[in-house]
Amino acid sequence: MDIEIFVTAGLGDNSFLLTSGDESVVVDPQRDAGRFLEAAEARRSRVRAVLETHVHNDYVSGAHELRAAHGAELVLPADGGYEFDHRGAEDGEEVRIGDLRLVALHTPGHTYEHLAWLVYEGESSEPVAVFSGGSLLVGSAGRTDLLGPDHTAELTKHQYESVQRLRALPASAQLLPTHGAGSFCVSAMPSTSRTSTLGAELKGNDLLLAASPADFEEEMTGELMAYPAYYARMAPLNRSGVPVLGAAPEIPRLDHDAFRDARDRGVVVVDGRDRDAFASVHVPGSVNIELNSSFGSYVGWMLEFGTPVLLVLPDDDAALDASTQLMRIGWSTPVGLLEGGMTSWVDAGNDVGSYRVAGVEELAQAVVAGEAPSVVDVRQPLEWGWGTLPGSTTLFVADWPRRIGEVPTDRPVWLICSSGHRSAIAASLLAGAGGRPVLVGDGGVGEVLRTVRERQDSGSLGAGRDA
Repeated sequence: MDIEIFVTAGLGDNSFLLTSGDESVVVDPQRDAGRFLEAAEARRSRVRAVLETHVHNDYVSGAHELRAAHGAELVLPADGGYEFDHRGAEDGEEVRIGDLRLVALHTPGHTYEHLAWLVYEGESSEPVAVFSGGSLLVGSAGRTDLLGPDHTAELTKHQYESVQRLRALPASAQLLPTHGAGSFCVSAMPSTSRTSTLGAELKGNDLLLAASPADFEEEMTGELMAYPAYYARMAPLNRSGVPVLGAAPEIPRLDHDAFRDARDRGVVVVDGRDRDAFASVHVPGSVNIELNSSFGSYVGWMLEFGTPVLLVLPDDDAALDASTQLMRIGWSTPVGLLEGGMTSWVDAGNDVGSYRVAGVEELAQAVVAGEAPSVVDVRQPLEWGWGTLPGSTTLFVADWPRRIGEVPTDRPVWLICSSGHRSAIAASLLAGAGGRPVLVGDGGVGEVLRTVRERQDSGSLGAGRDA
């Protein structure tokens, strides 16, 4: 049995290629499917089938890409509501590749239609692995609130029962989940390991060890993060099916005149450069979403889904990364990329914006000195419970597009998160609204609190107030 794992760090997800002889299956593929095809072809195998564990809420499936390339059969949950040709799988459905058998196990909870896939060698009666999708995860389990509050209680009950069903598998069975560390689809904080075994989970997974449904529910719902707004668009796209692209679309290059014309027509400018470069000089009104592994997630979170965008990137070679991340979430191809980057824009004499970047030490000193700077903490609500700066206000960055009018524009406002990534987004939005941001671009609330504590002999740090 040959298993290769493909980790998409920005989404926190795993896809799997399982090969036996000259046949392969891919489990829970993402839309940029070329990597799975290359791996299969390197093994001189054909992708005979695509297995899905559930209708995905966080990315567009690559099933259609694999069917177009290798003629793969799509074996999908029978209750998934898919609107295209496929083989509907229910509990007990069997798929054979080489000398392996894969058997569907109905494990609702993350979603209603959810299936795990058990892997058997030959005619063995004991599975050697389980593709657990969004049911049992490494150190965690898939969250049950993504379909809305009306379904959460019922799905949590189902998830408890599904996890208990998986608990009965052999301790030696490999646990191969789709969701993992970095995914907003997890509930309790997961392990950073991508795979595990049932035996290992029985020693350390609190959800698997929960003594009762009530304990399970408390553990499941105790530390849930907010999740990206674009999630609401993924299941409908995956049910209806998406066009086959073959590869990430090429983004048109625009010279500064064409780029400015599109900007002036109202096309949103997304700047993927690092926060310091953006603060130093940027196209006025642009949004700074750094081109790291979470770029696609935050574009899908901060902008209305499918909004036409223009891109400014660190260099032209970064276009493939940006295009790939956007195609994974079904975003339309950007209108264009600024050819030559900000250098070409500045050299042509176009208008520019800038704002100040400050460090942890400077903000901590101001707090200790009682200077009471205006500070907005843009982390998630869960994070505010871990401590806030005295006198700060709290406004989660994802809420800024609809609540930015609450942020003062008549004085400097310091923006802070846990690392500078989210505060950079907020700073760019405030600058675009005519405000005076001061970006804490390196470090975050935790570092400021530690520095303040070191400089104060006593006194309460207080709590933040909602903006």
